[in-house]
Amino acid sequence: MHSIDPDSFGFLVTDVARLLRSETDRRIAEGGFDMTHGEGRALAHAARAGTVRQNVLAERMGVEAMTLSGQLDRLEARGLIRRVPDPTDRRAKLIELTDSADAMLVEIQRVASALRDELTTNFAAEDWQRFMAMLKIIRGNLSALRGGDAASTGDSAS
Repeated sequence: MHSIDPDSFGFLVTDVARLLRSETDRRIAEGGFDMTHGEGRALAHAARAGTVRQNVLAERMGVEAMTLSGQLDRLEARGLIRRVPDPTDRRAKLIELTDSADAMLVEIQRVASALRDELTTNFAAEDWQRFMAMLKIIRGNLSALRGGDAASTGDSAS
């Protein structure tokens, strides 16, 4: 018989991330944003990264470049991002937010904050701060194992 702990760290983190994405997606759909969770994630990550190459953004989000390309196509069609030539490599495109993205990001953040408030209603403020600090340490440790930048490896705007 195989024995595995369904409440191990990896399973818990994966389950929480999956459930959080699903609930955020549902709330964004209910909010009438006409945007998928993936598009919202792409927009939030673009805001976090600043002007960045599309392939770098895809890597930071942990998605394939082609997956991100479709999301960016839809965001660009809505006037929320623009692709501009990279002055250091004319074959590459940089992704940058438009002014119109700001209002959408405020709404996405409002949804994320409301959900976070509901999910942490039983947390004391100091427990939540400690939990977040520990997650940042784990993120940094994992990033260091890969030789990466901890700030570029985040997965959620929540």
